[in-house]
Amino acid sequence: MNIQTDSTDQSHIRGNMRKVAITSLVGTSIEWYDFFIYATAAALVFPTLFFPDNSPTVALILSFGTFAFGFIARPIGGVVFGHFGDRIGPKRTLVIALVLMGVASTLIGLLPTYASIGIAAPILLTVLRFAQGLAIGGQWGGAMLLVTESAPDNKRGYYGAFAQAGAPVGVLLANLAFIGVSTSVSDEAFMEWGWRIPFLVSVALIGISMYVQLHLEDTEAFRELTELKAQHEAEAPSANPVHRSPVAVALKKYPKRIMLAAGAFLSVQVSFYILIGFVLAYGSDPNGAALSRDTMLKAVLVASCFQIVAQFLAASYSDRNGRRGVFMLGAILTGVWAFVLFPLIDTGSFWMVVLAIAGGLSALGMMYGPQAAFFTELFSTDVRYSGASLGYQLGAIVGGAFAPTIATILWKQYDIVWVSVYIAIASVLSLLSVLMLTETYQKNLHDPH
Repeated sequence: MNIQTDSTDQSHIRGNMRKVAITSLVGTSIEWYDFFIYATAAALVFPTLFFPDNSPTVALILSFGTFAFGFIARPIGGVVFGHFGDRIGPKRTLVIALVLMGVASTLIGLLPTYASIGIAAPILLTVLRFAQGLAIGGQWGGAMLLVTESAPDNKRGYYGAFAQAGAPVGVLLANLAFIGVSTSVSDEAFMEWGWRIPFLVSVALIGISMYVQLHLEDTEAFRELTELKAQHEAEAPSANPVHRSPVAVALKKYPKRIMLAAGAFLSVQVSFYILIGFVLAYGSDPNGAALSRDTMLKAVLVASCFQIVAQFLAASYSDRNGRRGVFMLGAILTGVWAFVLFPLIDTGSFWMVVLAIAGGLSALGMMYGPQAAFFTELFSTDVRYSGASLGYQLGAIVGGAFAPTIATILWKQYDIVWVSVYIAIASVLSLLSVLMLTETYQKNLHDPH
């Protein structure tokens, strides 16, 4: 009887864990879809429509500059949502982030261009991109905690990879959306109104995601922490405890871990946004690889599938053998592959382009897959949302915010090989950061760190 009961309980736990994992994947995929359609549009559309009075090179740099504003907002979103996430739970903050992202993306799809309202157009575009950054800054920490805190200790990396898989799935969806529109209408129609469709689709996708998210309960770790706080306050009601900001506590308690986590994330961000954003501009430029827009979009789409596989394999490996080793191997391979990337793209062969991008995305996937579990395990429950989000978003702003812009300047002013050098330097910095962190994969999330 006891055996049967235990078996039923285990089956229930596994079923609930699958629900949490799939929900996290759906939510993060939709959030990243919204974030990445901007990256695609910034490379292919916005230079012409929002910066028409500038040379093509300057317009591209300015377009990627607005892209950077989303990253500037991400640490702010991480701080704000982390504060409330540590207090009220990740589920509620995650839903708020979804709504904010959906509204911002839809408004971009409705935004008049420079030809209609002049300088107000790029200003409003930048404001809405900032709002997207706030949303994604809050989204990652909530999704990551929902999965990793709910997962069994020996599968925390694997289930954490579901939250991480949202990024490459988002790239897939974003590229599918643009390919679908681009192949269905003429170039003139695409530039006039077709590019708006991927942004307007966000309304339906956010609705679906919110439905799923609202049916989730907060994590067991957070419920235990909440109950403990309530117990302490009930035992000493006269003490009038001061409720300090979780962000302030995290910064005081784990300043080194936050900075090293940011450093570890540097290589992922630099290489990722070059591989899914900058290469679209380089590959379709007459002075670059001189390939078609659709060819580059399809290449990124196919390559993203390899990243998803690499992330799950690396995350599962990290559950058995530790996070640091596979993370460092990914950093090394990313730095080495950087010097293969552009020679392969320059061949002009579709499958060589796919190989170039897939190799880079697979290497960084070895870092990004185990990252959710790795960052979760670095911080105690009371500040886990804030600490992990700060490390993640600081790494994002330093690494990803200006990566396409820097890559464009290096390419246009010097030579494409310097973009490879840029990726390699970021990889070395990530490698050194991980070396300075301790192994975490066997830690109990409920124990104080």
